[in-house]
Order: sequence, then structure tokens, then C-alpha cells
Amino acid sequence: MDPSYSVYEDAVSRNKESAARGVVELELPAGVRVRGLLQSGYQSVLTREALEFVADLERRFRPRVKYVLACRREEQARYDAGELPGFDPATKAIREGDWVCSAPPPAIADRRVEITGPVERKMIINALNCGAKMFMADFEDSLAPTWDNLMRGQINLRDAVNRTISFEDKARNKLYKLNPKTATLLVRPRGWHLQEAHIEIDGEPATGALVDFGLYFFHNHVNFRSKHGGFGPFFYLPKMQHSREAAVWNSVFDQAEDVTGVPRGSIRGTVLIETLPAVFQMHEILYELREHSAGLNCGRWDYIFSFIKTVRAHPDRLLPDRVQVGMKQHFLKSYTELLIQTCHRRGVHAMGGMAAQIPIRNDPAANEAASALVRADKLREVKAGHDGTWAAHPGLISLVVEVFDSNMPHANQLDVKREDVQVMEDDLLQMPKGKRTLEGLRLNTRVGIQYLAAWMTGTGSVPLYNLMEDAATAEISRVQNWQWIKYGAVLDGGLVPGVRVTKELFARVLDEEMVCIEREVGPAKFAVGRYREAAKLFAKQCTSEILDDFLTLDAYRNIVQFAPTARM
Repeated sequence: MDPSYSVYEDAVSRNKESAARGVVELELPAGVRVRGLLQSGYQSVLTREALEFVADLERRFRPRVKYVLACRREEQARYDAGELPGFDPATKAIREGDWVCSAPPPAIADRRVEITGPVERKMIINALNCGAKMFMADFEDSLAPTWDNLMRGQINLRDAVNRTISFEDKARNKLYKLNPKTATLLVRPRGWHLQEAHIEIDGEPATGALVDFGLYFFHNHVNFRSKHGGFGPFFYLPKMQHSREAAVWNSVFDQAEDVTGVPRGSIRGTVLIETLPAVFQMHEILYELREHSAGLNCGRWDYIFSFIKTVRAHPDRLLPDRVQVGMKQHFLKSYTELLIQTCHRRGVHAMGGMAAQIPIRNDPAANEAASALVRADKLREVKAGHDGTWAAHPGLISLVVEVFDSNMPHANQLDVKREDVQVMEDDLLQMPKGKRTLEGLRLNTRVGIQYLAAWMTGTGSVPLYNLMEDAATAEISRVQNWQWIKYGAVLDGGLVPGVRVTKELFARVLDEEMVCIEREVGPAKFAVGRYREAAKLFAKQCTSEILDDFLTLDAYRNIVQFAPTARM
């Protein structure tokens, strides 16, 4: 993102009308500029001390973040030139060594069921109350990072840690508040690649991950640790591709602990293995975080997205319809089994992934079919040796708990070493089997447009066609369309096999799917939504000559809103 903000020239004018809601004055540290509109309550998060803490992290680690992102680009250039990811011979000693990570704290020893969702106030309360062991509050894939979402999310998490959070639904005349017993809170900041345009430090936009982590840790570490045996806060760390990126996080944790006087190793982070390069770096990632590690998680949807993105210049690697790329495919089965073996060898949790199905109201047969898919997925995970898993909806918690309780009598399965697993590079790179269809192209297009339209209006997690879609699943739709169009994939299944995917075919499909979307959502909602804007952006992304790394990087400029006056 250009620090000059030339792409955001219209952001101030878009937000002038919001200024009438009032401006809150801040006492800002030297070199810090807050460009977002300051609404009531934000000053409790954006204190001088908290911003000084974030600014210190930014100044210390900005060069390293830029370096690891440059390394990503260099590695992708090699893949584009014909290479494929693999295990690094230079770190063989780490992979074969007998070291282990620090033992899991008692507060997170049993993680059999975790629920995830954005940092929205009502969602936080429901998730903490739903009966899951853990709740991952998300600043990343399920949250559209509008300034208001981010600031209110920080307020909501502070209130949740303090147990003062409540929400009044006036339309339903219902008050939401925490139960006496709640899930343990984990927080997922944004990935290293995302910047925070609304906060400048020394003339550059801040790193989104450091803003999310820094504000939350600064305001909550004391109260959180007092409730969890001196450990925490606990985090999920997304989108990493190499152990050098984990090393940056470890240094951030060290610095945060040292500055605040927190004992070393109190912070714990679970790394999502959701990129193809990272699966070859799992031992190395754990090694870098060994004092602070809480294990690894199978981020399956981003992993599929990353698989396509990593091999984007390989025309012989065109994937089938995304609905056919399930966890029984050899490359995904190999990835999950290697993750379990790696984690248990190092003494930390191996967490399963998200089944995207959600409860289906008013259709008992369809709901039972969806529940059966979730049950089968979770049974596969617990039998394979996972220590816990994710659920997308509170209505699925009891089902998932039942599966894990029936098959995992103890707090975890760290004793299940999976010494039978022998995974080679070719296993992790094996192409999934299946067909490419026009129906798959249509579904990708319909889902991608609707998700983007919701994202640009501030909603990052959207139920579509009985599945929960977030940025990860929408990314699969985008990169698969791009791959098929780029290489003129021949559709080899469905109702019209033999058709070649071209830009012209995609344009026709997009027009037809826009008609379908308008019919499904209704003309009134379609007229006031951002569907046409989303379709234009999605089409641009799918037909560009060079694949953009992330859909949300391009879309972000559409949600930035600067205050009419932003003081430093």
C-alpha cells in the first residue's frame, strides 16, 4: 500500500458526513497520527500509553515485517519460474532434533471444541456462552477491517476479559450477558501483509497485526493472566509461509512481555498452517516459537487457496471444482496427518479445521444432512489424533462435543504420536482428483460477488447456500476462476463438458449470476447493496494478467474512511 494514500483520495470526502456524530480528542505520542473518525469510547482504547506501546512495536519490527514480505515475493517468483515448495535441507537438524516446546498451560490443556467468529459484541457473548472450550475472536478472515469494526472489537474484547460485556437487543427485548462459566478467549490478529491505514506511525501506515495484538495485549494482559493461572493472553497467528515469520512473532511476544514485566513464555500462540509453503516448515515454526507455542491448526480453506496461488504459474496443476476438494483428497489427508505427527512429537496441540456447514432452519432433512457431514468430519479428525477442532456456529457445538467426548476421554491426545505417518514432498503436492464444471464456475462467481458485497459493507462472515463463507473460502472462488481463465481450462464434467473457460465465457457467466443474485436477495436489497461494485472488483481480480496475492488488499481501499481532520 502506498504510504502517500493516493488510492484513498476520496476517503476523507466519503466520511465528512460522519463528522457530525462528534469528534473525540486524543493525546497522541510523537510520530503517531490517527486518521480514523474518533467516536465516543474509542479514547478508552487509543490511550497515549497504548499507542506508545503499539508505536514501539512498529518501530522495532517494521523492518523485519517488510523483510519477510519481501522474502515471500522472492519465493513466489521461484515458484512462478517452475520450482515447487519442499523441505529445506538447511534446517534438517531442527526437523530431526529431539527438542520439545514448553508444556501447554492448564488453561488451554483441553481444547476439544473451539468456536470462531468476528469481534462483534453479540457474537462474542454467544460464543463465550455456547459450551465450547475456547473461542477464537477474529480480527482476520471473518472480520471486514473497517475502522469502526476494529475499534469496537477492541472495546468488546476488553469488556469480555473484564466480564462486563452485555448487549441489549431492543427489537427482541432481550439482554445478552455472560454465563458464570464461559469459553477461554483466544484472539487472531491480522496477517503480516495487511496494513492499518487509519493509524500512521512516523508517516507510514501501521502494521495491522501489531495494532490488533498491541492494543489487545496492552489493555488486557493483567486481567487476563489473573483469571488464567498467570498465563496468557492466547493468540492464533495466521497466514505465515516460513519460520522466519514465526521468529518475528516470537520476538514481538518477548518484547511485549519484557516491557510489561510479564514472565517469559506467558503469551501462547497457535499457528494456522494455511499456506502450502508453511506445511514444509512446521517443525521450524514450532522451534522458533517453542517458548510461546500452543500448537498448530489445520487452516484447510486458506490452505486450498494457497495451494492454487502457489502453483499459479503451473498450467498442469488446474484444480477441480472447489466442492470436490475435500479432506479425503490425498494432499489434504497427508497435510493433516503430518501436522498431528509434528505437533505431538513437539508436545503441543494439533488442532483440526473448520467444517463450513451451518444449521439449516425450516428444512429438517437438509439440516440432518449437514449435521451428518459435520459429524463425519469431526470423527475423522478425532480418530486421526487431533486434540480439538473448530465449529462455525453455536448450534453445532453440542454435536462436535459429543463426537470428541466419545472418542477422546482425556484432555488431549498428545500421547498419540502417529509414528505410522510417512509423508513425503510428493504427498503434499499431489493434485486433487475431480472434475471441472460450468456449475463450479458459476458457484465460484456467485459466492465471490456476494461475499465481496457483504465485506465492503462491513460484514466479513456470511452464510451462503448453507455454508459459512469468510475471506478464506471466497479466496478459493477467486483464484480458481483466475486459474481456469488464465490457462483456458477445459471443463471435463457437469452438464456441458468440453467447453473451454475464456474471459468471454466468464463475462457471460458473471452477467447471468448477477441476475440470479438479484432474484435471490430481492430487487430492493440488490439496489442498495454493493453488488455491482463487488462484481466489477471480482471480475477484475479473476481476469487480471497477474494474480493478486489477496482479494482483500484490493478491496481494502473501498472501506477506508478518514476523518475530515486527522491530527498528529
